[in-house]
Amino acid sequence: MRVLVVEDDEGLGLEIAAGLRSAGFAVDLAARLADADFKISVNGYDCLVVDRGLPDGDGLALVAAHRDRGLRVPVLMLTARDGIADRVAGFEHGADDYLVKPFALAELAARVRALCRRREQPAPARIVLGDIDIDLPRRRVQRAGILRSLSPKEFAVLELLATRAGSVVSRSELIECCWDEMAEPASNVVDAVIAQLRRKLGAPPVIETVRGTGFMIGSESFAR
Repeated sequence: MRVLVVEDDEGLGLEIAAGLRSAGFAVDLAARLADADFKISVNGYDCLVVDRGLPDGDGLALVAAHRDRGLRVPVLMLTARDGIADRVAGFEHGADDYLVKPFALAELAARVRALCRRREQPAPARIVLGDIDIDLPRRRVQRAGILRSLSPKEFAVLELLATRAGSVVSRSELIECCWDEMAEPASNVVDAVIAQLRRKLGAPPVIETVRGTGFMIGSESFAR
């Protein structure tokens, strides 16, 4: 899941990005409305986290403008304003949730994940493929009853492949959904994560390489 964080406080923005990345999200950052507007126009996001007080205007203006253009992506507003009128204004301009500063990063990540899941519904809480059991809310993976320890990025890649089981997922799709703008598409970053996943999930391997196209988890993987 890819998130755009619009926050002009560089330190806070980096802190939010680090917290969301550790929770398994790919995160892009923007410090101004103009920058955010451009990134929304060229990238696909699963959620927007938008500060209200930005150098070139109110974050609500960005949300309202994109809602008028048909943007359906869920939006979480961040603000130091905790008045009822401010919250009502946020919802009236198209926000889906509202979080007042200061806040705990764990709560922010939980709210962003809830917004993303709501957008994807009906979404399963678990995906079971053969002897692999993926618990999505808890971010836990077991194979043959044994817990496998995955990094947030490894889990994100496995989740995407599992939700698309039986279909090929290209490298570009994996980068688009599981990495952020800091990723280098020409590098072997995807191959490295796939290799780690195969090692951690163990034999028999369930992730297939479709030469020249991408990767997939197919039903034949569990018939060996």
